[in-house]
Amino acid sequence: MIPPEIFNQIDDKRTEGLALALASADDGAVMELKWSNKAFTKITGYSASEALGQRGTILIGADLEQGVHLYIIEKLMGWENFSTEAENNRKNGETYWQRMSWTHLSDSETGDHWWLCSIIDLGAQRAALGSAALPEATPDEAHDHARTLQQVRRLEKENARLHDLARSVAKDANEDALTGLSNRRHFEVEVKTWIEELKRNKTEFAVLYIDLDRFKFVNDTLGHDAGDRLLVSVADMLRELTDEADLVARLGGDEFAILRPLGDSALEISSLADEIVSRMQMPFMCDGKSTACSTSVGVAIAKSNMDVPERVVADADEALYHAKEHGKGRWSFFTDEMHARSIATKQLASDLLLACERQEFIPYFQPLIDAQTGVITSAETLVRWAHPTRGILAPGAFLDTAQNMGILTRIDEMMFACLKDALKSFDAAGVDLPRLAVNVSAARLADPTFIHDIRSSGIPPERLTIEILESVYLDRIGEVVRWTIDELDELGVTIALDDFGTGHASVRGLLEIRPSILKVDRQFIQPVVDDASTRPLVASIIGIGKSLGMRIVAEGVETEEHARIVSDLGCDYLQGFHFGRPMSLEDLRNQLCQNGGVFWPEAQSVQGAQVRHLKR
Repeated sequence: MIPPEIFNQIDDKRTEGLALALASADDGAVMELKWSNKAFTKITGYSASEALGQRGTILIGADLEQGVHLYIIEKLMGWENFSTEAENNRKNGETYWQRMSWTHLSDSETGDHWWLCSIIDLGAQRAALGSAALPEATPDEAHDHARTLQQVRRLEKENARLHDLARSVAKDANEDALTGLSNRRHFEVEVKTWIEELKRNKTEFAVLYIDLDRFKFVNDTLGHDAGDRLLVSVADMLRELTDEADLVARLGGDEFAILRPLGDSALEISSLADEIVSRMQMPFMCDGKSTACSTSVGVAIAKSNMDVPERVVADADEALYHAKEHGKGRWSFFTDEMHARSIATKQLASDLLLACERQEFIPYFQPLIDAQTGVITSAETLVRWAHPTRGILAPGAFLDTAQNMGILTRIDEMMFACLKDALKSFDAAGVDLPRLAVNVSAARLADPTFIHDIRSSGIPPERLTIEILESVYLDRIGEVVRWTIDELDELGVTIALDDFGTGHASVRGLLEIRPSILKVDRQFIQPVVDDASTRPLVASIIGIGKSLGMRIVAEGVETEEHARIVSDLGCDYLQGFHFGRPMSLEDLRNQLCQNGGVFWPEAQSVQGAQVRHLKR
């Protein structure tokens, strides 16, 4: 089916023969006729039903000079617009002089390549132009000759208009409307061309993948008009820094790319990347206001000895990711280590999708201890991946990738579904585990079905704690999240704020969430043994929580000394390796059976020492 974008370019009410052919992306001389007008049938003798579906070779008659035939093939293979004037044959073998013109058209949606073929019958008079002088024409013959020449000139003018239209369509299909640079479609076509040239002639080249670091900030603070002006400025800068041999493209949004021949060395490539990063450090002025918008650049080289040169753009993208990961406002060359990491990440992503289908994520539990009695008061549910070949994997091995893939909510759902059976298992064993805590991702907390899942889970609300990461949500609470927190509170579910101190929290944010429990992050707890100067900071955090009526959990308690110090500072609960690493349900159940739920027998003596200290 001919795309409307192509079909609408052609007016069927023409006196010259017109035909459309869909061309092979790999060879412009290989095509199949898809449409023709009535004038085409009148001139060539081929009806539409006879021509459509045929190769373009039906337009090459037996009497067409071989040199002209070869010229046509060469121009078609090079995707060039051109015209020829020569003697050709109609379907019935009759010879006639024709002008045949070819115009290359593109479909921006599909990337298909088309040829528009225009055929003009120049008349019997044109055949005699190169022969001896004609006998003196009669008045009627002179009139017919003048009329024919007038018609030819009119058709030539119309054909020129079609050529201009075709050039305009091709320009629109290949050009970014805002910046005038090549667009993504044209960039992808050119990459294929450059790679083919690399394979044939070993002409190595570089790909520079460019992304603005703070473009969203510019849009949000100065407006989209300012953002557009910034993009135009970047495009102008890239034009200034590049040569005619380079291809500069805007791939969309704030992403740009450059194709540059490698030349004698990669030094000029690194110099170009340096200059781009340096220029983008300069302030951008808009309506008298100044803002900064740095850029990160990834660079990859397409080499003649590469097994798969087609991956060069993906390599540049991986190098860009590396540059952003290591601080932004810089550039990185693609390395073999990045390639290995990219392959590993893709494999991990594939394995994670299978793991979700196979329900391979399982809960592990870490006890929370009452600082006064030393008895277990809760256990935090932590996700582990029971990998079929690598064994039990901790979250650090997969959680970031899962978050980037958008599957954290599915993992949360699996963990939550385990809680009811876990509580039943502990109760059946006759051990006392008052409650279980579960971490909830940002997406899950904003999911309106979350409250329904809790209501229908069969878990007693008083035995459930929902932990929210402070680094995710404080000071950025939307209406759905606010409603979720209110519903949790109404249900009687305990709300804990996890990793406090690692984000950008404020007292106002604490009041918004109103957690019952505040968990002080391990990075504040661990130094208190060896560095006494860190203790006042921990005491201040504890004081803030206590003043707001919250109970305090110290995370990262790894030694007896840790436990004593943070208990003395006022922590209500303790969590860390000193009382147990995250363990399977069976291991925790067995340990509870053995110790009766007492994980810190020394707690009583610590409390006694504190009381004696206060009496003194």
